[in-house]
Amino acid sequence: MINRVVLVGRLTRDPELKYTTNNIANLRFTVAVNRQFTNQSGERQADFINCVAWRAQAENMARFLKKGSLIGVEGRIETGSFQGQDGQTRYTTDVVADSVQFLEPRNAQAGAPQNDGFGNNNNDFNQFQNNQFNQFQNNNNTQTNTFSAGGNGANNNTFPANNNAFPTNNTSNNKPDFNSTIDISDDDLPF
Repeated sequence: MINRVVLVGRLTRDPELKYTTNNIANLRFTVAVNRQFTNQSGERQADFINCVAWRAQAENMARFLKKGSLIGVEGRIETGSFQGQDGQTRYTTDVVADSVQFLEPRNAQAGAPQNDGFGNNNNDFNQFQNNQFNQFQNNNNTQTNTFSAGGNGANNNTFPANNNAFPTNNTSNNKPDFNSTIDISDDDLPF
């Protein structure tokens, strides 16, 4: 049986780290993923996909990401239900992130601070992110892509390369357009 999801999109809000009663870090976040086609008026629509990350991966996301950050998420779909205060059963569908890739340097986002909040310069971390981003782009031109990061490193999964996996603005070089922004207002969010 297969239950795998690969997403590339932008965070819809700043990450808010929470802890369970057993002191396990968790982070619920929503990724806005552009559709590959436009609607009748020529506008590109987006899907808003709920995700959850756990432990060190959640802590890293809260530390280094913010609203609008471009990320890659690899994980599985998990469904659940709970009883609402009105007695009605509510159903949930989330992507549980096994790995999260930061796909742009932190300082590429407008207004992002140049240090990590502890007085340390982010040059080493930005270089790491740039290397991860370049490796992700380079792997997109090979026969298979390896998409893994974070966690314990045991989840190295491969999937067939698809050079048209992401919408592009420049079809001559067939590279993804990771610099496009998604216009999101609070009225567009499903929560």
